Amino acid sequence: MKNTLILTGWGWSNYACAAAVALRHWKQADILGMSTRRLPEFLSELPGYKNIVILGIGLTGNPEQLREALPKLAKKGTRVSWISVIPAPEGILPEKCSNIDLFVGDDWLTRVVAECYKQPCDDLLPVVDEKSRSTNAVQYRLLLKAAMYAYRNYQDERSYGAAICHLANRDPESRWSDPERQLIEHYKRYGDRELVGKSAVMEELREKINVIAPHTEARVLIYGESGTGKETVVEQIHNKSPLRGEPYHAFNCASVTPNLLESRFFGHEKGAFTGATEQHSGLFEISNGGTLFLDEIGELPLEAQGILLRVLESGRFTRVGGTKELETHVRLITATNRDLAAMVREGKFREDLFYRLNVVQLRVPPLREHKSDIEQIANSYWLKRHRRRLEPEQIAVLESYDYPGNVRELRNILERASVLAISDFAKLLAEHKQMMQNLTPKHAEAVPDELEAAIRLHIKHVYEKYNNNLTRAADALKASRNTVRKYLEEK
Repeated sequence: MKNTLILTGWGWSNYACAAAVALRHWKQADILGMSTRRLPEFLSELPGYKNIVILGIGLTGNPEQLREALPKLAKKGTRVSWISVIPAPEGILPEKCSNIDLFVGDDWLTRVVAECYKQPCDDLLPVVDEKSRSTNAVQYRLLLKAAMYAYRNYQDERSYGAAICHLANRDPESRWSDPERQLIEHYKRYGDRELVGKSAVMEELREKINVIAPHTEARVLIYGESGTGKETVVEQIHNKSPLRGEPYHAFNCASVTPNLLESRFFGHEKGAFTGATEQHSGLFEISNGGTLFLDEIGELPLEAQGILLRVLESGRFTRVGGTKELETHVRLITATNRDLAAMVREGKFREDLFYRLNVVQLRVPPLREHKSDIEQIANSYWLKRHRRRLEPEQIAVLESYDYPGNVRELRNILERASVLAISDFAKLLAEHKQMMQNLTPKHAEAVPDELEAAIRLHIKHVYEKYNNNLTRAADALKASRNTVRKYLEEK
């Protein structure tokens, strides 16, 4: 542990560049990204540093805990420098605490820190300025975004500090490490696929992913409506597993005709059929040692289900038109927006395959079940494109809609607003609803006059609303599972 700790904010290159300027002054320091909410608790538990430099982090969080933490640091002999562009709220700092140096400026935080420490910063200003498209600035911003992505998704705190060290030392890209280059490539591929949201259901989903990911032998079946982010969940499982560096391939089972599925799964030999002009490796071959994701597994024809079952049972297959048996070892993850158990009862999905796939089950909630996350999802999109958050009234409009297309539909609306420069979200949403009504007209089912029939219809709608989950429907209806099942089974 070094004598000095630099704490800086997340999300803006200005914070990272300000920390780089501070590092030029201190020469040697530990660097951590820090949130306003987490800061008071962090300072309360901090081990011994002689100097703590806090940059661009608001004096909020838990004010009482903050007031208690700072005198404790003084007793340890720790000096705190707080550099900001926003004045400290009145009463937030302890009155009798001589170990705090407060410096407030009225410019970019990077320039304010440079003024405080009398250090150069001109080389960092193009990185701060999002309008600057110089190759050096773009690459540094990409490195910082990749490091922040690694923290949010994989709890990697070190990459952010390492990126700031490169900024401070003016290191060219040639001096970045191979893992840092790999991190950038990883971010380019997966950076737009994050599970955003702090609601209880999203926290629970993330916790389950963290538990499931290391168990590479366990097959996972993911349920969720269209647009909820099922493939994002799959990518999180793969990237948090020991297979992260191995192949990952995704395939939509409804994307090809049934007669071509065997070739897509297992590949084919040259001349196996008309048009097979060369040997082709299938999904199970190219995914060997890694993860294979089969989306819309409920659309798989019965004959193809039998083919899939055989390779899952034996781990062996033969290319179409070939005689040599090949071995494969893949982690198979499947997803569907259909009720596979009901399809099994109806004879549309093989029961033996269902049990092979349904080892671990995950449900991705529809957006209407975690509307509290709409603000974070929307602002995350808006910040990337406009460097500012949406207005509270705009968020309120977005939260008033149920999003049958889920997160995908929300992003569609935000993209339209961004492209057309629409600020009136009430008008935007009204036009969107009209457009969706014209595209997919829905005719409400008439409510029967007879009471029992009306109850049956209502229970059916609630059951469908909760993705055909009997337990959740029963809880919502405040009825027993047996009662709900009875009404669903009656004709």
